[in-house]
Amino acid sequence: MTNTPEQIHHVWIEWHEATKGRDRDRMAALYAPDATFESPTVIALNGTGDGVLRGAEAIVDLLAKVWETTPGTLGEWYRTSDYYTNGSLLMWEYPSEAPAGRQAGLVESMDIENGLIARHRVYWGWVGVRSLLEGAGGAQPG
Repeated sequence: MTNTPEQIHHVWIEWHEATKGRDRDRMAALYAPDATFESPTVIALNGTGDGVLRGAEAIVDLLAKVWETTPGTLGEWYRTSDYYTNGSLLMWEYPSEAPAGRQAGLVESMDIENGLIARHRVYWGWVGVRSLLEGAGGAQPG
């Protein structure tokens, strides 16, 4: 399914602003009701599972938990104005090198259907993994 460029750009802008503003309602409006979310945060914050959440409500609950339990540890949420899309896939990076120093270093990958996030995958760099391990009380990577 191909989305309009405006739909893709809307998700790209709104997801970033909702995250920076920790705006649960704004975030919830971006996900399809049956969306899936894959990230190490699912296991790190829930303690179990396969790393996949199903359903917009569960996804937004987890993201709100991330905002509450990791204040400031993920960084400034700096990103450039670059993103990739083919009309259904949307990807961008939060690089580990940011103007204010280091940040988590994430790649957001989303399948967009009818202007909503249907499948969301987050790929973590070493700075983010270290933050997750510290937050979970685990050992730091070498």
